[in-house]
Amino acid sequence: MPAIPPQVLAIDLGTSGMKAALVAADGMVTGWAERPVPLRVLPGGGAEQDPARWWAALAEVVADLGQAHPAHLRAVTTVCSSAQGEGTIAVDAAGEPLTPCITWLDMRGAAGLRRQFGGFPAYQGLSVRRTLRWLRLTGGMPSPTGKDPAAHMLLIRDEMPQVYARTATFLNVLDWINLKLTGRTVATVDSILTSWVTDNRRPGQIRYSPALVADCGIDREKFPQIVACTEVIGTLSPTAATHLGLPQTVQVVAGAVDNTAAAVGAGTTADNDPHLYLGTSSWIAAHVPAKKTDVFAQIASVPCAIGDRYLMTALQATAGANLTWLKDKIVEYDDPLIGAGQLSRDERSSFDAFDAIIPTVPAGANGVLYMPWLYGERAPVDDPHLRAGFLNISLDTNRSDLLRAVFEGVALNTRWLSGAVDRFLGSPVGSLAITGGGARSAAWCQIFADVLGVEIRRDPQPVAVNVRGAGWIGAVGTGMLTFGQIPGLLRADRVFTPTPAHRVRYDEAFDIYCDLHRRLAPVYRRLNP
Repeated sequence: MPAIPPQVLAIDLGTSGMKAALVAADGMVTGWAERPVPLRVLPGGGAEQDPARWWAALAEVVADLGQAHPAHLRAVTTVCSSAQGEGTIAVDAAGEPLTPCITWLDMRGAAGLRRQFGGFPAYQGLSVRRTLRWLRLTGGMPSPTGKDPAAHMLLIRDEMPQVYARTATFLNVLDWINLKLTGRTVATVDSILTSWVTDNRRPGQIRYSPALVADCGIDREKFPQIVACTEVIGTLSPTAATHLGLPQTVQVVAGAVDNTAAAVGAGTTADNDPHLYLGTSSWIAAHVPAKKTDVFAQIASVPCAIGDRYLMTALQATAGANLTWLKDKIVEYDDPLIGAGQLSRDERSSFDAFDAIIPTVPAGANGVLYMPWLYGERAPVDDPHLRAGFLNISLDTNRSDLLRAVFEGVALNTRWLSGAVDRFLGSPVGSLAITGGGARSAAWCQIFADVLGVEIRRDPQPVAVNVRGAGWIGAVGTGMLTFGQIPGLLRADRVFTPTPAHRVRYDEAFDIYCDLHRRLAPVYRRLNP
């Protein structure tokens, strides 16, 4: 039996749960385990998770991996994590959490953000002078919705003053996991980004901006030290080693937030090589050599795992969430749409069912159009008022038409976004890697190729993109490979090319789609003030 190469225990902590896998430097993913973690939705826009549940779930998934792949677990030399971004945890001097995690969905800090950063003239409630300074130094700005740490920290300061007084450090989700693994309190160049207090003008020298820190309303000592994503921040603490059943000699690499890790895991580490991540939300991202911001399209290049590069990210608010809505809110449990998958009502059988049905409907969904704005939109317009909708339903329309329209609507929205991406990158994208859970649908991949008019290269293990990215970041950090070697390690399992016969139909649908946004945006502002 050949020797097992050194393994990275790759952790992927998403909003839905804790996942982990064993990843070798060549990108081979061995094993996969996961545990759900509940999300608590509160009145007034709150959304929290319990960090203790994360930590307990991590021990469970590592135990599952050890049971299924004991030799590979014994070969672990490194731990590296990917985590949901823009969550906030207040910890005390002993490193214990004082609050649940205020997640990226939590909007309770929006009013405090406006109070702290208001002024005349203002844009979306935030001072234009401050906004220009954020854009110049950081590349972005706080979300007026309050969904990032800049607002979360103010929420704790203003609404929980006793907690704020006891807070030694504010940590993002990734940072808290690293604290539990090593006992060390740090933030990575990408996890600290949405606190909006860093000077990001030199990619290899991300540091706190004294002016931004002084203005943010949070005491300077409550911010952690900043490290590179590839830095070895220590070895497992005795408590963590016991909790995970691993030796204390295992090294811990700082890791990255989810979209940073996905950009590495997709194999797209070369300049201007984009990928489309298709999950609950979706994004187009590419590594670029320079810091840049498109304030009109809400696209920016920000610090990332590759130390001398930035990551351009253009985010759609909802993608696969539209399918979840369709499956959970429209289709009944025993519906033939689910039964067509031949398996139980889980995500895999749903994609089997969808892929069986979609090809039976012609391109254009028999005239039905769908706008996938279930949760507003982020780019190429930042508009929380937008909502989803079907258009042009007739007595002849059936549910298969609606299903295809949903798939096409997400793709049309991505085409809308891709125009801004082309301008940002300086040339049209001709080929696009696709990854994330939605890429398992071959029918959807083909629709993307047809609607975007570009070649689509599918990740052979799209659901493993984040753990693969964490594994590769860990491997780079411990010297097992370089980022430059990564593009040669991942080969597409299938390439989807545009269908020429569908071009005219989708060009016309896209023109109508853009016109619908122009006409309906004012209506949605009235409906959803």
